[in-house]
Amino acid sequence: MFGRVQGWLRRHETLVDALCVAPFLAWCLMRTLSYAGPDDPGHLTAAVRIAFTLVLLLPLALRRRYPAGVFATVAAATVLQLAFGVDLFLAELAVVAAMYTVAAHRRLAPALAALAVVELCLLLMIVGSPYADRGSWTVFVFYTFFIMLCWVTGLYTNVRRSHLIGLEERAQWLERERDARARAAIAEERARIARELHDVVAHNVSVMVVQADGAAYAIDDDPARARTAMETVSEVGRTALSEMRGILGVLREGEHEEGFTPRPGVEQLDQLFAQVRRAGLQVEYTVDGPVRQLSAGAGLVVHRVVQEALTNTLKHAGPGTVRARVRLRFGDDALEVRILDDGRGAAVPAGAGPGEGRGLTGMRERVSVYGGSLRAGPCPDGGYEVVASLPMRAITT
Repeated sequence: MFGRVQGWLRRHETLVDALCVAPFLAWCLMRTLSYAGPDDPGHLTAAVRIAFTLVLLLPLALRRRYPAGVFATVAAATVLQLAFGVDLFLAELAVVAAMYTVAAHRRLAPALAALAVVELCLLLMIVGSPYADRGSWTVFVFYTFFIMLCWVTGLYTNVRRSHLIGLEERAQWLERERDARARAAIAEERARIARELHDVVAHNVSVMVVQADGAAYAIDDDPARARTAMETVSEVGRTALSEMRGILGVLREGEHEEGFTPRPGVEQLDQLFAQVRRAGLQVEYTVDGPVRQLSAGAGLVVHRVVQEALTNTLKHAGPGTVRARVRLRFGDDALEVRILDDGRGAAVPAGAGPGEGRGLTGMRERVSVYGGSLRAGPCPDGGYEVVASLPMRAITT
């Protein structure tokens, strides 16, 4: 509620200032009219007093919109009023209010200039007073203290407003930064999901295509073999659907990925090898060195690198019996993952197969997250080799 009222007051500054000036203006006009008569001090007509009163007080309705212009107008009117010896019954305080506004809304130099002008007006008032010789300096000190109090209050208001504006700008900047971080996190999560989907679809669909082709060739001559191949296709398809549900489940509101099947890791490599063996690829798996416990993310990286490499072997190794050797070597400083096949990978240009270029890029991105490196290419004696190196300090738990 308070915030809405404060916002309304800020949006209607002129109206608020006019409402604040109106009672004081009415009181000054009533006082002026009460002196209109034969005993009028200074033998001035009421019209002159009313004119000065209006010129001094009406501009204050615009004081926050045009601080310098209002002060100049009010100060000039005050000097004329004092020069002609017109007594306006406290309407002269308008110049102090205008000075306060300059101090509260402008820089220090205009504020100092406004203070000097008001002090000059005070001197003119004391010099023109009939009591100038009796206690004039006491009056000057008293009014100077009052003027300085208003001026310092205006400076404090200016500093406080600048501080609050700075806090608001900082809050807005932090809010924009938070939104930018959220968008970056969303983009990163989408990229991660895209890589996961690519790995799952590319591997499992490749196995299914190989098995389906084998079943098509063997359906007439060897129905039992064709039936086995189609059972493998069915099993791999169910596995792919299960993994895709686990990946896409993070997009559901209020659910987490941990609620589904565990992320693939080094422990699931045997299941991966069983799939590709059923697809016709012979795989040898060896582990060198003392096995270290890997973090969940690092285990996923190892699994996906091996999966992508074996998928590329299935797609590009060519006809005939192809063998692949997978070796994990746990060293003191790094974990080396090496996948080597003896197919015709050397004859296949990089990126020739569908998805191959993207698969290698995805592997490099995954490895680089942990500060590792990856190289892939044909071997001099034939075949294709993929080697990933992950620093041990970044992947162990």
